[in-house]
Amino acid sequence: MKIDNKNYLLQLARKAIEKYIDNHSVLQIDDDDLDDELKVKRATFVTLTKNNELRGCMGELQPKEKLYQSIINNSLASAFLDPRFYPIAKDEIDDIKIEISILSPVKKSPSFKHQQELLTYLDNNKPGILIEKNGHQATFLPQVWLELPNPADFLSQLCLKAGLAENQWQNLDINISEYQVEHFKEK
Repeated sequence: MKIDNKNYLLQLARKAIEKYIDNHSVLQIDDDDLDDELKVKRATFVTLTKNNELRGCMGELQPKEKLYQSIINNSLASAFLDPRFYPIAKDEIDDIKIEISILSPVKKSPSFKHQQELLTYLDNNKPGILIEKNGHQATFLPQVWLELPNPADFLSQLCLKAGLAENQWQNLDINISEYQVEHFKEK
């Protein structure tokens, strides 16, 4: 993605959050003058941090909206709808850093016959992972590998996030899909 478009999306995310804090209205954009790259339907996540700690993260795995609209929607969801956190308050907006992740299409991971085969694959590729089993699902963006570099720990924490047993992945009976992201953040 062009650097100008990355900067535009980061500014757009911040403007959307600030506008909602100021007057509880959703930022509207006339996309006639926008670069075509910003008008393609893409799946995105917006991650908010405060003092290098997670403060909100919401997104989607399948493209639903044009890229710029997805960023507006997920910025607001991250700031005000992430059930793990209180909504962002006006007095903390200056301390919030925004990171945007634009996802590749999600694809089914290869089949694995042994745990070690799965762990080696993940260790070599470090993709974003979506797991699903019996209506439970969860995802970790590829950036989570920085915090959980051990593939067994990564999968165990992802199972817990999905509401499954921590060791459920060891049975090799969960559906695993993967994706990559292009991510960028405010300095």
